[in-house]
Order: sequence, then C-alpha cells, then structure tokens
Amino acid sequence: MGIKNKPWDIHERIYQFVIDVLKFLKKVPRTPENLIIIQQLTKSVTSMGANDQEADGTDSARDFVSKYAIVRKEGKESNYWLRVIFDTNIDLQTLMNDLRQEGKEIVKIVSTIILNTKRKK
Repeated sequence: MGIKNKPWDIHERIYQFVIDVLKFLKKVPRTPENLIIIQQLTKSVTSMGANDQEADGTDSARDFVSKYAIVRKEGKESNYWLRVIFDTNIDLQTLMNDLRQEGKEIVKIVSTIILNTKRKK
C-alpha cells in the first residue's frame, strides 16, 4: 500500500506507517550512533501500532483516550527520531520526505481524534 496510497482507516494508516518505518530502517547505515537511534525509533513506532490496536479494543472513552494519548506521544517521539536520522544522514533525506510527512499527519489526526472523543464525553 505505502504512503502514497493512504488509507482512510486510521488503524490501517498507523499500521502501514509502522511497516514503512521498519522497512526504511533497514536502509540506515549501521554506525554506532545510528544503531542507538534505530533501536529507539523501532521501540517508539511499534508502540504506536500496539497502542492503536489496544485503543481499538477498549470498552470506555476514557480508556480509548488514554491509549490514543500514548499513540500520540509515541508518534511525536518517532517523528523526533526520524528528524535526527534526516539531519545526520544526508544520503537518506530524499527517501524520508514522505515518511516524515506521514508521521506528522498521523500525530495531527490522532490529536484530533483525542479532542473529539473528549468533547463527546
């Protein structure tokens, strides 16, 4: 599916973002600095996906908001690590533009979902 054919379902969109980031990380040079960043980004992006799935299975709006707050937090962290890779690996920058944009869009969408859910309470 990839970033260019974005699904409307946020769960599918987050899942695809996780997969795209993990595929991208295979292209990052294995320098000592990058290895740390790769590990951090792997943890934060996979946590996004896992918490999105947990949110989808919650029984209450409060629990849903709690899980989606974690998705947003991990999304922001993932975007931070993508920015670090972008700024320290010049050769990868053209590969990263769509990925970085998708990360930002997902965080905005998740933030809106949280806000709308809180308003409905």
